Amino acid sequence: MLIVITGPSGCGKSTLANLMLTELENVEFSVSYTTRKKRDAEIEGKDYFFVSKETFERMIQKEELAEWAVVHGCYYGTPKNTLERDSVDRDLLLDIDVQGAEQIREKHEGAVFVFILPPVFPELRERLEKRGQDSLPIIQKRLDTAREEIQRYREFDYVVINDELSKAAEELKSVILGQRCRREIREKEILPIMRSFAEGD
Repeated sequence: MLIVITGPSGCGKSTLANLMLTELENVEFSVSYTTRKKRDAEIEGKDYFFVSKETFERMIQKEELAEWAVVHGCYYGTPKNTLERDSVDRDLLLDIDVQGAEQIREKHEGAVFVFILPPVFPELRERLEKRGQDSLPIIQKRLDTAREEIQRYREFDYVVINDELSKAAEELKSVILGQRCRREIREKEILPIMRSFAEGD
C-alpha cells in the first residue's frame, strides 16, 4: 500500500513518518533525492539522497523520477524504481510536498493521501524558528508557502492535526491500520479462510 504524507514545512510530517517506521511492522520509507545541502543531523541514504542540480536534471530527462518539484529553490523527487517495488506485503511511506502528492495522485490509483496540519499559524512559525535551520527570509518564504498549501487539505483522504505529537502519531497509525483492513487489501488472507469453510464440515 502506498501512503503519501504531506503538509507545509514545519508541520512535523517527517517526524511522524519516522515514528511509523518504529511503531508499525512492514513499513518502508521512500528516500527522496534532493539538491539542497545536507543538514548536520541528516544521514545520506536515510533522510535523503543528496545530489547535484546537474545529476537531478539528468534524472528528470531519463524519466527516473515518479514525482519531482522545486521547493524553496531546491529540487526534490521520488525515485521511480522505489514505487515499482510496491508490494502487498508492506506499506511504502512517502514524505513529500503538496506538488509531489498531486503527481502521485495522477499516476497511482489506490494510494492513500494524508495531510498534516499544524494547529495554528503562530505555532508553525515558532517551530520553524526553533529548528534553527533557516534564515529569517527563508522562514518567511516557508510560511508564505504554507498559507497556500493548507488551502488544499480538502484534496486529501485524511487530515491529521499535529497539535500534540503522540496524539498525531496515534491518528496516523490508525489511518494506516484502518487501510490495511480494507477488503481489497486483505483478499490474499481472506481466500484461504473462505476455502476452509467451503471444504470443511
